[in-house]
Amino acid sequence: MAIVTDAESGMRAAPKATIVQLRAPSLSTRETERQALLLVASCPVPVLISSRCDLALACNAAGVNLPERDIPTGDARRLMGNRQVGRSVHSLAGALEAERDGADFIIFGPVWSSTTHPDVAPVGLEALSRVAASLRIPVLAIGGVSEDRAPECLAAGAAGYAAIRRFR
Repeated sequence: MAIVTDAESGMRAAPKATIVQLRAPSLSTRETERQALLLVASCPVPVLISSRCDLALACNAAGVNLPERDIPTGDARRLMGNRQVGRSVHSLAGALEAERDGADFIIFGPVWSSTTHPDVAPVGLEALSRVAASLRIPVLAIGGVSEDRAPECLAAGAAGYAAIRRFR
């Protein structure tokens, strides 16, 4: 999964990603919608919108990914219908709750230290392995995952990984 801040970055990332997530917290709602519309209209892979069910629906995106502090997974599932609902979590308990409440996938981490979330302690590969083994839905690793580290995440049971810096 490529996590991008605008449509242009999303289009550059699309050939290397299976999903593109638009995460643009610094943009206004109107500009986020504009970027989402551009990306959804031209991206060859599914597009998710970070934290905004309303924009995901308005732009006909494939779904949404929600941070832990966002609306409950069950509420998003009811709003989104058959579209994808993902949840970013930092613990096994959070992952199990999101799965129980209808998430289609989990983004778990940070596995290693991350410059995009310097205030969050890394959970490590062992925690990633425990979460992946405990869930029936796909778990994507995030946080310090480079091309060199991606195989370690897959060996720990992750279905894939999400990257922010790699697609800037």
